[in-house]
Amino acid sequence: MSTLPASPSLDDNPRVCDWIVFRDDGRVTLKTGKVEIGQGVLTALVQIAADELDIAPERFDVISGDTRRGPTEGATSSSLSMEVTGRAVRQAASAARHRLLAEAGQLLQADAAALSVEDGTVCIEGRETPLTLWGIAGSLGTLDERVCEWARPKAVPERRLVGTSLARIDLAAKVHQSPFIHDIQRVGMRHGRVLHPPAHGRTLVSFDEAALRGFAPGVKIVRDGDFLGLVADSEAAVVRAVERAKRLVSWSEADGTPPGILEALGSLNGEASVVLETGDVDGRAGRKVSLRVTKPYTAHASVAPSCAIATFGADGGLEVVSHTQAPHGLIDGLAIALRMPAGDIAVVHAPSAGTYGHSGQDDAALDAALLARAMPGTAVRVAWSRADDFDQAPLGPAMIVDVSGTLGDDGRIAAFALEARSQPHARRPGRGGYAQLPAAARLAEPLPEPVPDDVPPTRGGGADRNATPLYDIANVRISKRILREYPIRTSALRGLGAFANVFAIEALVDELADRAAQCPIAFRLAHLADPRARAVIERAAAAADWPGPDDGSEALGIGFARYKNRSAYCAVVMRVALKEEIKLISAHAAVDAGEVVNPDGLRNQIEGSILQAASWTVREAAKVEGDRVAIGGWEDYPVLKFSEMPRVHVEVLDHPDQPSLGAGEAAIGPAAAAIGNAASRALGLRLVDLPLTRDAIRRAIEDADAAPSVREG
Repeated sequence: MSTLPASPSLDDNPRVCDWIVFRDDGRVTLKTGKVEIGQGVLTALVQIAADELDIAPERFDVISGDTRRGPTEGATSSSLSMEVTGRAVRQAASAARHRLLAEAGQLLQADAAALSVEDGTVCIEGRETPLTLWGIAGSLGTLDERVCEWARPKAVPERRLVGTSLARIDLAAKVHQSPFIHDIQRVGMRHGRVLHPPAHGRTLVSFDEAALRGFAPGVKIVRDGDFLGLVADSEAAVVRAVERAKRLVSWSEADGTPPGILEALGSLNGEASVVLETGDVDGRAGRKVSLRVTKPYTAHASVAPSCAIATFGADGGLEVVSHTQAPHGLIDGLAIALRMPAGDIAVVHAPSAGTYGHSGQDDAALDAALLARAMPGTAVRVAWSRADDFDQAPLGPAMIVDVSGTLGDDGRIAAFALEARSQPHARRPGRGGYAQLPAAARLAEPLPEPVPDDVPPTRGGGADRNATPLYDIANVRISKRILREYPIRTSALRGLGAFANVFAIEALVDELADRAAQCPIAFRLAHLADPRARAVIERAAAAADWPGPDDGSEALGIGFARYKNRSAYCAVVMRVALKEEIKLISAHAAVDAGEVVNPDGLRNQIEGSILQAASWTVREAAKVEGDRVAIGGWEDYPVLKFSEMPRVHVEVLDHPDQPSLGAGEAAIGPAAAAIGNAASRALGLRLVDLPLTRDAIRRAIEDADAAPSVREG
């Protein structure tokens, strides 16, 4: 029996056959509920399984995110794939190996402990035998044994593939085939588009159906209450029809104009929700420094807009092909919205070009299902337009973060307080018994939409994610205020509240270091006993040649956090030049994600999150007008260009004796903080209003005397 703690994924999928299947053709099928969204998770899972089974990775096929054939797992989110599924796969593959070798020992009349495996062939004392794992599995039938009864994973020195940079197993198909959901073709497939309201909550007032039929007689019109969709034989035809239909439809007006989001957040009153309180924050003597950080709405801005394909079969069952991050969660949402049994719905994942959280992929799935319901037996593909994807998908919430610290006479932080203000950070479909898909509220028999709440601390928190500093501070108070009713729809975007919270915490720490006349690196290290935290800061600083230039032409800034205070450690040092705007020159990062399964994959994740955070920090802000998102295309939502990207260097601190830690979002907060601290040092003025555009810097300079961004006392 395994001495490792069981993965939560084994609770719902406890048998070996839930994860591993040996086929007669000498191949192995590895099954997972997690999905590939560019993070390389499938490659890493194959490495783990291949290592435990001593089978070449080239022999593996992967079933991923297929609710009919794969295990039930939660969403591919929150950097949990390696922490949860990686552990489950290791234990399942180990269990398969030991069960099959136990059978081989009986067949060979040998001690199973004396047997080994070379690419699936059973060996005894280094000599091959006629037995293979495939043959033994075939004679046993389904490996119905419980994983935890057989799992005894290999010791670290016995692993040969884990820790190597195996090439991505999904890239060949992406290069040579058409694996993306937008490229999938089905026999007889038709193409749909939906006329979305200009803002969530608006209702359909009128539609000149006759005029549209005259313009596009071959287009099928599907209407259910305020839900209005069109289906045609080609995408070009349905796009022409929907553009004409937009001129033939009218929607209700907004019910008043809400205050701006920062005003609404700033006016939240009543008692805050206390997340953590230790010691006496208010009673500590010393020099108090406070600042307020503001963050705007941010969009997912995926390279490819949301898309789905839905088919209702003759038996009334529904199949949906989607790039959802939560196939089983999507089933729950669809079942509620369509008022049908969840068991009659199957979701199959297909990759798209970019998914960073809860964007419009699940909404597009319901759009496709509602159109397909009107055309049984026909596959209906719905691809959102670029404007739809910007305007209709949930946004990453705007936030206000108030943070303060008291510097004691000993030069240490005596007290720390943070209060985050935000809309909720997650409205995933199906949770809490609600569809949470906008089209469901527009049907003739509308489904209620819940008043949302924020992500609970047990799931890593939302507005309060990474709000508690990892530094050794005795007196700490963390709280949050959630704006639950506001017309702009928000949900999970990479890192959730960690982006703004880490930016605020690290800005304050830099300010306190300045007041203490200490180097920002030394000041941080003086407040960290955790050797792994210290190591990433020291490594990143050394790689970046801290403290950097002193001629005023450029500046370095540091940002550090441990994602969710329990996943990967990451420190980023950013070098910037400040001219008319912030120029990002280089980023040096150090990451400790415990045991590293695929070093190249880990570096890719850190590089990607640094660049995305950089774009959020200096460019991105979603335009909102009243109750509607007002982004027509990339011209309304500029992102960092390739020519503006910094050089990125990532150092990996491997700890093969430690559990793997989630790293996909670990650099989001540290990268933003490093840019903010570097730019503030170069300017000689604390920058707190994101994004740090040219206009934001100009306003900060103009406002410096009248309203300083950093308050003392």
